[in-house]
Amino acid sequence: MKILVINCGSSSLKFQLIDSVTEDWLAKGNCERIGIDNSFVSYTKKGSDKVNIDADMPDHNKAIEKVVEILTTGDTAVLSSLSEIDVVGHRVVHGGEYFNEAVLIDDDVIAKITELNELAPLHNPANLIGIKALQKVLKDTPMVAVFDTAFHQTMPEEAYLYGIPYDMYVKHHIRKYGFHGTSHSFVSRTACEFLNKDYDKTKVIVCHLGNGASVSAVKNGKCIDTSMGFTPLEGLIMGTRSGDIDPAVIEFMAQKENTDVKGVINILNKKSGVFGLSEGFSSDFRDLEDGYNANKPGSTRAVKAFCYKVLKYIGAYAAAMNGVDVICFTAGIGENTSIVRKLICDNLGYLGVTLDEEANSKRGFNNVISTPDSKVTVAVIPTNEELEITRLTVNCLEKNGKLCK
Repeated sequence: MKILVINCGSSSLKFQLIDSVTEDWLAKGNCERIGIDNSFVSYTKKGSDKVNIDADMPDHNKAIEKVVEILTTGDTAVLSSLSEIDVVGHRVVHGGEYFNEAVLIDDDVIAKITELNELAPLHNPANLIGIKALQKVLKDTPMVAVFDTAFHQTMPEEAYLYGIPYDMYVKHHIRKYGFHGTSHSFVSRTACEFLNKDYDKTKVIVCHLGNGASVSAVKNGKCIDTSMGFTPLEGLIMGTRSGDIDPAVIEFMAQKENTDVKGVINILNKKSGVFGLSEGFSSDFRDLEDGYNANKPGSTRAVKAFCYKVLKYIGAYAAAMNGVDVICFTAGIGENTSIVRKLICDNLGYLGVTLDEEANSKRGFNNVISTPDSKVTVAVIPTNEELEITRLTVNCLEKNGKLCK
């Protein structure tokens, strides 16, 4: 069965065509600068080099038309016709409390996703555009929504509620939702498979460390807590996001900087994090790692603060689960930045963690980086959100009796 996985952003559209049986990708690409001048598609066909294809894409409908053209015509083709696409799996950022699993998309699902636009104004509207654009082209093809928030819907009430008047939750659904759910789901399960551990009897902490970063506590196969909250702004220090701060800082900054709440939130989202701590040097950890190794104060400050916050969440989640069996690092920083892993693991001695320096220097594959006598296993597990979306899409079809071929 061939599954087209779609991840639609405000000005981009990532896609992969995946064989659900072999779980191998056949083609993948990204439509970039949609609605902006000089738009193009970066595209890779299995067995071929990556190419950039210039394309006029004033909107997502035109982007979808271009994706279809690339997949079905000329030297880039991997399909003889659109009928070979059996199902489309759409990444949707926010499912609120409506969705705790992947669902077949119908009018009711679209209405609920639309209702949740106010909780994810930068993401859900773009996700909806992708869904509706594909529905025009693939009218009879089933489509499945896979939600970033769904995996975290198993959090208990004491974990997801904020210390605010309860009627604020009842009336406005203000609570912790968490994000990166497809990654946390994939990595926690893959780690247990790789380590020959029973997923339903293992305590796993997943550190998804990228430009956006989050930590989750997965106990016996269920997420019981995660660092991102009502929005992706809560939690760890990130690329340009502040992470946790005292709420009173917002009013104080607004007064001192002569701006409003919206202006402060913009600062906290786009000008803070390691970018802000490094005094605007960079939000890219490759640059910050170089700066840290060169003893540049801004880079050192940012890297240490980032690692410290990860350490605090690992400790908190070890306490929340009354122990931990496996700690996983994943995503761009978690998979590739050895100094971050070392700075964190060197401070986990109280958990009995000891780092294997040689193993920690490697990357690109599932890898145990703790020593054999370490009381907690530490592993690097490359994430694969597209594959997780594929698996969840297949599961959804099976549950609804629509599995084909």
